[in-house]
Amino acid sequence: MPMGKILCATRGGEASFRAQDRAISLAKERGDELIFLYVVDLAFLDKKAALVINIKESMDKMGEFLLIMAQERAEAQGVQARALLREGKVRQEIKAAASEESVALVVLGRPVREDGSRIFALEDLQNFAAELEAETGAEVVIV
Repeated sequence: MPMGKILCATRGGEASFRAQDRAISLAKERGDELIFLYVVDLAFLDKKAALVINIKESMDKMGEFLLIMAQERAEAQGVQARALLREGKVRQEIKAAASEESVALVVLGRPVREDGSRIFALEDLQNFAAELEAETGAEVVIV
């Protein structure tokens, strides 16, 4: 029976693969349950009903696909993982999922642009990690 739970926020791409691999490794080491989270954030859309529904369905399908891939990566390394697909603002949904699932650890990746530069400044990610730790009590690992 798992000791605790690890939440790994994922979105596809190289940073997500690094985060997934770290989360899988930690779950194996610690004997923890692993949960992959994908958040569909539609805040960027102009709210035209038909278009939003089509894009939401596409984003949901992409999220489901990425979560299945993450679960398969875990399975290939001998770790069973659950998948969560949520909709909303990414930071809020990560916090909510961490709280609702009572996770002990959250693994976050640092996305990289095609030119190799980071999408988020490390300081911003560290500030979010500190917020997450304070609000949920979970340890946060940035990969």
